[in-house]
Amino acid sequence: MQQSLPVLIAFVLLLLSTVGWSADYWKGLEAYNKKDYRTALREWRPLAEEGNVNAQFNLGVMYNHGRGVLQDYKTVVKWLTLAAEQEAVRAQYALAMMYTKGRGVPQNYKTAAKWYRLAAEQGDALGQFMLGLMYYNGEGVSQNYKTALKWDRLAAEQGDAEAQFALGVMYRKGGGVPQSHVYAHMWYNIAASQGHKEAAELRDLAAKEMSPSQIEKAQDLAVECEKKQYNRCD
Repeated sequence: MQQSLPVLIAFVLLLLSTVGWSADYWKGLEAYNKKDYRTALREWRPLAEEGNVNAQFNLGVMYNHGRGVLQDYKTVVKWLTLAAEQEAVRAQYALAMMYTKGRGVPQNYKTAAKWYRLAAEQGDALGQFMLGLMYYNGEGVSQNYKTALKWDRLAAEQGDAEAQFALGVMYRKGGGVPQSHVYAHMWYNIAASQGHKEAAELRDLAAKEMSPSQIEKAQDLAVECEKKQYNRCD
């Protein structure tokens, strides 16, 4: 019993510190939701400095938008990097965007692709789409249409309209897949149903080069694809 007491005390102290940690975090979140950004910053900064990944990400957001602080992209990168290194998927994607746009850091597509990949491998649809786009354009990675197709398809299966639109483009041009007006129309139509305006425009353009039977088939495929929640549609 005496030997286990220090372990018990350590556990209790850890539990208490975790409760306090959470209380401070939620206090900051409540303030943030009320647009009391200075209070949110005051609550979150100590947590972020102690390694709280959510607080680190939130500080990155605040510095990015200038909420309670002056907008500072270098500080955004600092906090996002700390959170991304702890495998926070939102931070990984956001950090990749900073490198893509060259905000707070020199523009670097290779580093952007690294962070998109880490987010994508965790199942993040936005990371998957952006990684697919980089493979399609050959930015930061060697151009590879089949790899672009792989990542775009994974994002499209999660309902990402941009990825669905990208698949339409690939089928339209025959990039990574055999050219198919029918499947291009199908994916454009699916993306358009989610409000993607360019997809709707390209769907209508594609229809002008298709026979009535092809259009009917594409429309039927789109309905079936949505019923299958975008999985195994092509």
